[in-house]
Amino acid sequence: MKPPLHGTPSLMRAINEGRALRVLLERGPLTRPEIGELTGLSKPTAFQLLARLQEAGLVVADGIRAGQPGPTAEIYRINPDAAYVAALDVTHDRISVQIADLTGTIRGEHTLFQTTQDPLVDRLAAAITAAGPPGPLRRIVIGVQGAVDPTTGLLSYATDEDLPGWRIPDLLPTLRTGLGTEVDVENDVNLVALAEQAHGAATDHSDFVLLWADEGLGSALVIGGRLHRGFFGGAGEVGYMPTPGVATARDGGRFGHHGYQALVGGPAVHDLLRTYGVEAPDFRRAVSAAVTLAEGTDRAAEEARAGLRLVASRLAVGLAAIASVVDPGLVVLTGGLPAAGGELLRDLVERELHALTHSRPQVRLSALEGNPVLAGALELGLTAVREELFEGVLVSRS
Repeated sequence: MKPPLHGTPSLMRAINEGRALRVLLERGPLTRPEIGELTGLSKPTAFQLLARLQEAGLVVADGIRAGQPGPTAEIYRINPDAAYVAALDVTHDRISVQIADLTGTIRGEHTLFQTTQDPLVDRLAAAITAAGPPGPLRRIVIGVQGAVDPTTGLLSYATDEDLPGWRIPDLLPTLRTGLGTEVDVENDVNLVALAEQAHGAATDHSDFVLLWADEGLGSALVIGGRLHRGFFGGAGEVGYMPTPGVATARDGGRFGHHGYQALVGGPAVHDLLRTYGVEAPDFRRAVSAAVTLAEGTDRAAEEARAGLRLVASRLAVGLAAIASVVDPGLVVLTGGLPAAGGELLRDLVERELHALTHSRPQVRLSALEGNPVLAGALELGLTAVREELFEGVLVSRS
């Protein structure tokens, strides 16, 4: 139990209300005595606090708790309809949407396949409307394969071919005006890292690197528990990181086929495994087939194991460069390549990474199910909205 804080009456009301709301969010529904015990507030203070929160529409009564010694006690919970957040995962050809209430419960979802060149705001609004939000949205978080450069306001690390209609001046003000609420545009891999930090493989680490390995490569850096975006918003854009043995931007142009993803992106892995006798229609099935073959004892199994070791060593080269600078305690592998390679590939990457670096970070596979971009977008949006409601709004009322 935390002791009550001391300060001016208005500040104390705001602090206590915020504390009670967080307790209800994490532990509720709760009775008034339970709220008092968990927050360190007296019974009269807890009574007054709950009355104010009910008046503000942030808390609702939820019946009574009977069958225990003493009088029946009224139960309180967070009002889920106090705010709604939309999460969007936008790619070249689709917009996936989830709507959540203040408690994080999913209240609507939809995927819109983009078959027209309608204005950007119209496309986003159509996808959100189709998801059926129960009420006005307080915040929208959009995950994209790029990053907004805060020095220019433009979307960087993406072309018009990647995301048609997105490279416009004043992107965020345009979206906020057109969609009628607060809007954040975040790199999709950064959002995956936030989801892993909140619900997945990185819940016990404040310093970790996430590597998304699929058709292309991207990473996210969490340092001191906070997402590191960089001065230009592009921290973690390792796909084009100069890597020994492959072309650089000087050779292939800014968005050419070069760098780390030319070494171990999906097409490169597909080609590599083919040279080791693993034939499959795409890199995911090639990696899965190699893992299956590697369980045998014949010549094909030896070839498959050799191919997977080379894939792991290529992954480890880039991770070693990142780890040498950031010094994380954990590396989380996610995306189509680690999913197909499973524990065998994870173990090979960890062994090779430890051979290349002075430090010895753990390597884990993603622990998330479903769409991790949407999960991270909801995490970012709900965190911001809860801070506004639990602190800012209450301070302004006091």
